[in-house]
Amino acid sequence: MAEAGYPVSIKGVLIRDDRVMLVHNERDEWELPGGRIEPGETPEQTVAREITEESGLPVDVAEILDAWMYHIDVAGKDVFIVTYGCTTTSDAAPVVSHEHNRIGEFAEHEVVGLRIPEGYKRSIAAWFGRLRILHPALQRPRSGANAAGRP
Repeated sequence: MAEAGYPVSIKGVLIRDDRVMLVHNERDEWELPGGRIEPGETPEQTVAREITEESGLPVDVAEILDAWMYHIDVAGKDVFIVTYGCTTTSDAAPVVSHEHNRIGEFAEHEVVGLRIPEGYKRSIAAWFGRLRILHPALQRPRSGANAAGRP
């Protein structure tokens, strides 16, 4: 019997020091960190857990940004994506997990030229915009800004 509905993936837009953290996948795309909900978890708990697993950084989940259907051409399947805006107070460099081959932090203007799904670009732009307007203190520069996390 075929499974009804679509898989759901909860993703986080983590911005610090005016840079968004992205992970690079096996499809040669950059994407937002995140993953599937485990039994008993809320979407917010899922995205916090997934970002920590994929980067080593603790996060606070602030608000939902967007929801959209993503068609993965190479896999021939659709996934329902939900994105959340996230923050961290950690100054540590992100560490790539076994799930991805690279991790990087990108300035807002750099995201436009990346191979990344349009829905993620929309979520990233929305969180940058909301942080600039609503929470400017959340984007305070880190001491000793680290270039090691950059691709």
